[in-house]
Amino acid sequence: MSEIDRQRAARLMQAEGLEALVLFQPEAFRYATGAPAGVAAMWGRAGAAIALVPADAALPIAAVISDHAAPALARIAPAVERREHAIWIDQLTLGEVSGLAGVEAAYAAQGLGRPRPETFDRAACFTLLGDLLQAHGLSSARIGVDLAFLPAADFTALETALPQVRWVDGSLCLMRLRAVKTPREIARLRQASQAAEAGLRRMVEAVVDGVPLATLSAAWKAGAADAAARGGFTLTGTWDYLSVGPDLADPGARVAPGALIKADVGTLVEGYSSDGARTYSFGRPPDLARDIFAVLEEAFEAGLAAIRPGARFGDVHAAMSTVVHGHGLTRYARGHFGHSVGGGMGIEEAPFFSTGNPERIEPGMVLAIEAPFYGQGLGALMIEEMVLVTETGTERIDSLPRGLVELG
Repeated sequence: MSEIDRQRAARLMQAEGLEALVLFQPEAFRYATGAPAGVAAMWGRAGAAIALVPADAALPIAAVISDHAAPALARIAPAVERREHAIWIDQLTLGEVSGLAGVEAAYAAQGLGRPRPETFDRAACFTLLGDLLQAHGLSSARIGVDLAFLPAADFTALETALPQVRWVDGSLCLMRLRAVKTPREIARLRQASQAAEAGLRRMVEAVVDGVPLATLSAAWKAGAADAAARGGFTLTGTWDYLSVGPDLADPGARVAPGALIKADVGTLVEGYSSDGARTYSFGRPPDLARDIFAVLEEAFEAGLAAIRPGARFGDVHAAMSTVVHGHGLTRYARGHFGHSVGGGMGIEEAPFFSTGNPERIEPGMVLAIEAPFYGQGLGALMIEEMVLVTETGTERIDSLPRGLVELG
């Protein structure tokens, strides 16, 4: 099922003078249709899976999809109009057949046997897209494309294949559309957060003198997987950025008295990634670490208070920077203090809490706010958690204490 609010999409497209969005990024395809883009999308080239989202909400979402991925699309999103293209995989449906002659007969009955492309035929895919545009009265429309993803060579080929269309960058429209989450998306992010935090609880149990970083990573992943199994959902991925002790880049680091342990972790549920971080110490941390962390806590609270509907993303960055600089750390220069989260290509999605970012905060956004400090020779310190923007402010999604927790 598509996650797109068609009415909101229509308003956003109208504001930018777009009559449709055509999306090539595999994650954007899934967002628009509810179905995976299929294995032919693994090369990151345009054409293997294409989603068409007309601005007119009365028109259906449509797709160009490979014959290998089409059955999943038909099952998951039967309302999506589709055009199918052949890819390299030779696949046959067999019933009650006997011998090779029966297999050959099945090929013939299903109209198979024509040569297949090496991977997929981009030109054929663009032709099918042209058919969809014509069927929807969009052959000469002004259409937004996710140019933030689309390879330049593929965009040139798209313009050549469909020259009557007025192709423009629709990346900003797509970003704004995806930034506000549906209830299903929010539910996935809540589950991902629950699993990640359960993993951190398991990791804490594994912290003893001399334990290696790799063991802590394995413990948190195991705890996250167990929590998902207990919760009745499946993790589609995990990631972590752990550091132990004063060397920020030592993969062989081991816990020692006074060592800082920074755990920036996330799990994925149906491709939607949580993002949160907590900091621990084995025994009493260095006084300098305590002093810096107190500044981060104050900055985090200031940023959290600045997250409200109508505020700018840049306002949050300004509020947090003001606190840090006010404590005498005037050269602290963080590029961003957090971001949107969801089902994008990476962990972090735009918009970002960055300097002067004019994008407005809206109810329904799920945002990760973070206050980090990296000091080679001291260690890493970080607070990060996800919040849901409400009509009046924010609601916590994460639940672990934010403080610098002493273990052991």
